[in-house]
Amino acid sequence: MTADNKPIIIALDFPSAAPALELAERLDPDRCRLKVGKELFTRAGPAVVEQLQSKGFEVFLDLKFHDIPHTTAAACSAAAELGVWMVNVHASGGRRMMEAAREAIDAGRHRPLLIAVTVLTSMSADELTEIGLFTDPADQVMRLARLAHQSGLDGLVCSAQEAAKLRDEFGAGFKLVTPGVRPAGADSGDQRRIMTPEQALQAGASYLVIGRPITQATDPVAAFEHIQQQIAVSR
Repeated sequence: MTADNKPIIIALDFPSAAPALELAERLDPDRCRLKVGKELFTRAGPAVVEQLQSKGFEVFLDLKFHDIPHTTAAACSAAAELGVWMVNVHASGGRRMMEAAREAIDAGRHRPLLIAVTVLTSMSADELTEIGLFTDPADQVMRLARLAHQSGLDGLVCSAQEAAKLRDEFGAGFKLVTPGVRPAGADSGDQRRIMTPEQALQAGASYLVIGRPITQATDPVAAFEHIQQQIAVSR
């Protein structure tokens, strides 16, 4: 289980900055981190990241960069200059792309965690087959995970169902960031490979990305507290 005292990353998947900042006002930066993804960043830009950081929050910039090595490296360098806590790339971009991203971040004054996306948690085996990958999702995750590790990345975005095997393979220092986490009884949405927060941490996850069960709750703060209590009981 994670030793980090802030394992929950709340996904601010909002269509504008206003609701994201409103929710941030109600949360404690000493107890959680925040994720800014494609929709919010595209609509609100770097300013929303800066505003969240000014409130004391560490931000995971979840843009999943996947491009030629030079372009990806430049994007990671820009993210580092923005001051984010964590940034990610697609491992399927290959070794040269990941190594270029690693070098770009290491060259800067601020060094965010650099992690790789393996197989999206929304994807099933049938969907992998449709794009020409005739393999089980877990096997593809491990293949890309080893490539990311060899390329010097700090960790992975992965399904909680793969966390135990990845933890055994790469040890305690490799970060495992787990989306697709749902409290018991919550709607699974478009996620396919899910676990409860307690199960994910017990399986070896370092951080839990949780969005709708908190952000769409009638009382988001109460929903967050409930998940925190579930985690505390499981430890």
